[in-house]
Amino acid sequence: MNAPKIPLEDLAGRLSGLLPDSVDKVREDIENNLRSGLQSQLKKMDLVTREEFDIQNAVLLRTREKLEALEKVVSELEAKLSSDEESQESDTST
Repeated sequence: MNAPKIPLEDLAGRLSGLLPDSVDKVREDIENNLRSGLQSQLKKMDLVTREEFDIQNAVLLRTREKLEALEKVVSELEAKLSSDEESQESDTST
C-alpha cells in the first residue's frame, strides 16, 4: 500500500518549531527524526489513500442507487401481488 499523502514535512517542521531557539543546531536532525517516526507510525495504521477512498465511495453510491431501484421494484411487485390476490378472492367469493 502506498504511504498516505500527508504533508509530513509541514507537520515535522511545526513540531520542531516548538523547540526552544537554543537547540537550533540540532533542529534539522530532530525534524528528520520526527518525519521518519511519523511516516513509520502512519504506515502501521494501515490507512487508505484518498484515491482508494474516493473509489470505494463511488462504488458505495452506485450500490445504494441499485438497492433503491430494487427496493422500488420489489414494492411494486408486492403491491401487484396483493392486488392480484384480492381480485382472486373477490372472484371466488362471487
